Amino acid sequence: MNPWPFVAAAYAVTLLATAGLLIWAASSMRRAERSADTLKRTGE
Repeated sequence: MNPWPFVAAAYAVTLLATAGLLIWAASSMRRAERSADTLKRTGE
């Protein structure tokens, strides 16, 4: 049995999960920075 389709699928899943995690982290960071900026402006 040829293992390469499984290996390719595993790499594809890993890459997609990593990309999803990066997108989620970046959007979460932007939301937190926006919230911090709002708090700084209202605190002055």
